[in-house]
Amino acid sequence: TAKKILGSQEVIVPVAWDSLAAEQQQFQSMKMAIHAAMVYRMDQEIGKLLAQLRKMEAMKDTLILFLSDNGASAEIMVRGDGHDPKAPAGSAATHLCLGAGWSTTANTPFRRHKVWVHEGGIATPFIVHWPGGNERQGELRQQPAHVIDVVPTILAAAGHPGTRAGAKGATAPGKSLLPVFGSKTAVHRDSTWWMHEGNRAIRVGDWKLVAAKGDPWSLYDLKNDRTETKDLASEKPTLVKRLTATWEKHWEQFQQDARDGLQATP
Repeated sequence: TAKKILGSQEVIVPVAWDSLAAEQQQFQSMKMAIHAAMVYRMDQEIGKLLAQLRKMEAMKDTLILFLSDNGASAEIMVRGDGHDPKAPAGSAATHLCLGAGWSTTANTPFRRHKVWVHEGGIATPFIVHWPGGNERQGELRQQPAHVIDVVPTILAAAGHPGTRAGAKGATAPGKSLLPVFGSKTAVHRDSTWWMHEGNRAIRVGDWKLVAAKGDPWSLYDLKNDRTETKDLASEKPTLVKRLTATWEKHWEQFQQDARDGLQATP
């Protein structure tokens, strides 16, 4: 197992920092330092790209979308290429996960981690820079968006209608976010839903129904409780029933689309 390979320095659950042995604290600090170095390196490379755009005088007309992967990961694993504990930390011969402790810190104040579909597992920054197409710059939008909106947004910015026929004429998912860039116009969607490793959720407006694998549904009002701390499922059973039915409809349609896609593959 990964724990055996990584040794007693690794911690697989989030615990109080003061409860860790000195060697564990040192190991965990090293892991976060590696993570920070990766973020710093990414910043440097993005900076080079932006510098080149400025040099080309192309910044004004370039649409830049930045979003991170979803949720900090609590996983502890060693991948197929292995882990050499004697190699320099962070080098190609090592494999160190961020782990549950730092993941909890990175996801604060949201609940849970990557893989789960609570806010800690799905929330991510989404930064847009487009001086030539964004009339209201430097402002925070509250519009919910999803990674499936990226392609329709780019296509719309390029003047393309943004639809694509799939299996049996299915339309590609996602919505163009262009209306949000230049005004306070909201992009309406009936619902957004998730299913990952048995963890499931659906959001309709500000209501979110969510459950970890094997758990009953919980209901949250994200407008007033983005951190998912007050479960309203028992107070609104009719809403829970309606959202559950909508989630199940999406899940059934997803499975049907997948079957149709497999049949259409040459």
